[in-house]
Amino acid sequence: MTTVLGIESSCDETAAALVTDGRVILAQRIASQDEAHRPYGGVVPEIAARAHAERLTPLIEATLADAGMTLADVDAVAATAGPGLIGGVMVGLVTAKALAMAGDKPLIAINHLEGHALSPRLADEALTFPYLLLLVSGGHCQILLVEGVGRYRRLATTIDDALGEAFDKTAKLLGLGYPGGPAVERLAGEGDPRKVPLPRPLVGSAEPHFSFAGLKSAVMRAKHALDSQGANDGQRKSYTDADIAASFQQAAIDCLTDRARRALATAGPVSALVVAGGVAANQAIRAALQALAADHGLRFVAPPLGLCTDNAAMIAWAGVERLGQSDPLDIPARPRWPLDPGAEAVRGAGVKA
Repeated sequence: MTTVLGIESSCDETAAALVTDGRVILAQRIASQDEAHRPYGGVVPEIAARAHAERLTPLIEATLADAGMTLADVDAVAATAGPGLIGGVMVGLVTAKALAMAGDKPLIAINHLEGHALSPRLADEALTFPYLLLLVSGGHCQILLVEGVGRYRRLATTIDDALGEAFDKTAKLLGLGYPGGPAVERLAGEGDPRKVPLPRPLVGSAEPHFSFAGLKSAVMRAKHALDSQGANDGQRKSYTDADIAASFQQAAIDCLTDRARRALATAGPVSALVVAGGVAANQAIRAALQALAADHGLRFVAPPLGLCTDNAAMIAWAGVERLGQSDPLDIPARPRWPLDPGAEAVRGAGVKA
């Protein structure tokens, strides 16, 4: 049995995990920073980096103790080296370098997006390459053809904002607090998705990409109209905050399914339609993508909810997938690190991909 220690610190989750090549998670711990960032309605990079520095070493020690192991029992150390908030990435990567040096272990620098891309294979050993991946999170919204470990072809990306960021912004507009995605999903369950007419940017377009900035703006206008109803003319809007949440979520689903349908038509044969990333925890989105996969005669695969949001088990698993290779101890942390660096540049903010 080969065991990899994984370390994740790219945003606001401090995490460590031990995963074997037999797809067994021996132990994992995650220290959430939600309370620290909640007053600001989003992640403050400096606060996040400080929390990682304070929590990571005892978290790793506790994870090893949970598995009844020491560093000597670990075969390799894998850590997120980017993309992400550079302060947090540096904390995790420097810690991994120190452990690798002290224990004479291979260091495997992992692209955080690759961790998400390969995480479904940790939970589903039947998932084979190639597969079509919809990667949706707070910082990224992409469709990738996953042809193998380290072999990713980007078919679509967002030209402005990621869907997870749009969920968080909608939550903030509706006064739902942080983190926003789960809160919007809960409120959407109480609303009517047909009540508020919202745009579906790029749906039906020959352009393969996503856009969510206009959808966010439309939500803001709908909320403003609701809050100011009757101020001048006595008119009252016929919708509620729950209707806004439900209509936003449905617009997002329509955008995702339309873009994924287009990608399936152009990607060639694939083994499955796969979704990963924090937004993949949304049950309504999962259901819509599952129906789309069924329409195309494909398996639908999504990781368990615990592997959707940022976690170290997916980083350790990516390390397992890359066993046999190692990275030098001077490998840098990267705030940007595309999975497909050769992908054609797109208009807008698509360079973030």
